[in-house]
Amino acid sequence: MPNRLAHETSPYLLQHADNPVDWWPWSAEAFDEARRRGVPVLLSVGYSSCHWCHVMAHESFEDADTAALLNEHFVAVKVDREERPDVDAVYMEAVQAATGQGGWPMTVFLTPDAEPFYFGTYFPPEPRHGMPSFGQILEGVRAAWADRRDEVGEVAGRIVADLAGRSLTESLPADRRPPRPEELHAALMGLTRDFDAVHGGFGGAPKFPASMVLEFLLRHHARTGSAGALEMVQATCAAMARGGIYDQLGGGFARYAVDATWTVPHFEKMLYDNALLCRTYAHLWRATGSDLARRIAVETADFMVRELRTDQGGFASALDADSDDGTGRHVEGAYYVWTPEQLRAVLGEKDAEFAARYFGVTEEGTFEEGASVLQLPDADGPVDAERVVSVRQRLLASRDQRPRPGRDDKVVAAWNGLTIAALAETGAYFDRPDLVQAATDAADLLVRVHMDWHARLHRTSRDGAPGANSGVLEDYADVAEGFLALASVTGEGVWVDFAGLLLDTVLLQFTTEDGALYDTAADAESLIRRPQDPTDNASPSGWTAAAGALLSYGALTGSDLHRSAAERALGIVTALGGRAPRFIGWGLAVAEAALDGPREIAVVGPQGDPATAALHRAALLGPAPGAVLAVGTPGTEEADAVPLLKDRPLVDGQPAAYVCRHFTCERPTTDPEELAERLRG
Repeated sequence: MPNRLAHETSPYLLQHADNPVDWWPWSAEAFDEARRRGVPVLLSVGYSSCHWCHVMAHESFEDADTAALLNEHFVAVKVDREERPDVDAVYMEAVQAATGQGGWPMTVFLTPDAEPFYFGTYFPPEPRHGMPSFGQILEGVRAAWADRRDEVGEVAGRIVADLAGRSLTESLPADRRPPRPEELHAALMGLTRDFDAVHGGFGGAPKFPASMVLEFLLRHHARTGSAGALEMVQATCAAMARGGIYDQLGGGFARYAVDATWTVPHFEKMLYDNALLCRTYAHLWRATGSDLARRIAVETADFMVRELRTDQGGFASALDADSDDGTGRHVEGAYYVWTPEQLRAVLGEKDAEFAARYFGVTEEGTFEEGASVLQLPDADGPVDAERVVSVRQRLLASRDQRPRPGRDDKVVAAWNGLTIAALAETGAYFDRPDLVQAATDAADLLVRVHMDWHARLHRTSRDGAPGANSGVLEDYADVAEGFLALASVTGEGVWVDFAGLLLDTVLLQFTTEDGALYDTAADAESLIRRPQDPTDNASPSGWTAAAGALLSYGALTGSDLHRSAAERALGIVTALGGRAPRFIGWGLAVAEAALDGPREIAVVGPQGDPATAALHRAALLGPAPGAVLAVGTPGTEEADAVPLLKDRPLVDGQPAAYVCRHFTCERPTTDPEELAERLRG
């Protein structure tokens, strides 16, 4: 019989709706029930494409005996971390503080007042590798609750007090200023020390695609000409593109590599990773003209549109790591890996031999059971391009017949904001109006479904219906970022207006007087701690994403209120950039924009005029860090509504571009090449 999760909209929660565990969604009613029964709460947090979440669900939550123990002695609460990042953040902070590590599934035991007292992540069904079994954990917690409840309450109280005492305000510099050039250089030196000069990327295994750090390095190169910054980006992007983390047949990136060589990925594909990396490769092409960067940007954009776009025009959250291997087993990577025998079955002997060499498929394999993850290991020598295309098409067609990984089709506002920015810019750079249209459709969905008349956002939607969860800071910031990028590409000022409404909410609901930001709104549900984290995780932190959007909006509109808020927010980058640059990459990227101006570009001319289009394209391709761009026809009501365009006339009747920086404007130019040169300087 289905449990209470059967009425939820989250695909992750619905995966647990038929468990014998009597799950509750996160709600006041669940804690009221624990209080009424006098039992603790088991909080289990995960997400739909999480491999070990599926493993623990199969081993423990689908087991009748385990469920009986849980149902008798606990109130079990299941949370989708992507739907409730605030709940996840608060308890993950407690898990990491207590154990020194974290991850998903996250397993936390709470008092009926939601205070945590015991923590963990994945627990196996029987003791192994030094870990107790989940059953042993349940029995131990049950006994402690029954026999030593006062002690449990004291532990919970100390943990909550410790969390409440943590504040980031003291980390902010007294003058709340953005980083200076020497401080950004210190961050560059820190990244250089962490850089893997052999395999690209930063740190060792597991190795994550550091999109935000790469964006900082590209902007630093654009501002300073640093060859070392650009070389780290080029080496990392080439290694990822040729590695197993990139889907060599269908495009798009997996979540991370389990090794330091980018060979074997954790196969889940997340929307945010692909949006961020699509934009990174597009910006690398803009800086260097690299054919590889262009190919990966376009293929990744096409992957998102093909595999993740929903019927309503938004973009789904993720594809699972696991799928049916054809025998009924749910196996990680089954959809993506190949054996030599499978190549021969699809391609025949000669082409299979060629494909095995080209993609690095061996008899020993690079993954489990003799299978190989496709790579491009040989970077040298001539390649028969037509043969590669033929082989890839046939393998992709064959793979399409395999059981597909599950798709989490909820639409998350923040991640769709990142996708809008990536698709709009990639479409503009590479003359793909279909990608710009996909970005526009997603933006329309966010306005129609996620945004209300008070400029408040729903974090998620599914099948065109908004979820019950309120947006967090990253939703407002990333959606505003996406709208501003879309406005620069399309010239439609309405997207600047929508971004302004969202950023006004950021100032009103998320920002303190001293420049700090919280992840949840002032009027959001009260948790044991109001979450606040300026460091990047898999995507930009809400704090630094808000700083970036506020900075761009202030530059476009001349709003000192928004500009000053951005500069105060960047104080945390001044405090952390030199010490932990890998974990505040987006903040460093925004700081580069602030140092550069950011440059303000106004292109005025009749819509559809080739000369206007040429200037517009030159402005879009300018590498100046974080430059903002407005385009419109002078004298029209729409152009006059955009402060950057107001009172910008044509020059001798010709379309013209105006470039301003640090409150000073250069003379206008009608020459696209001259404009491009100015933006390189």
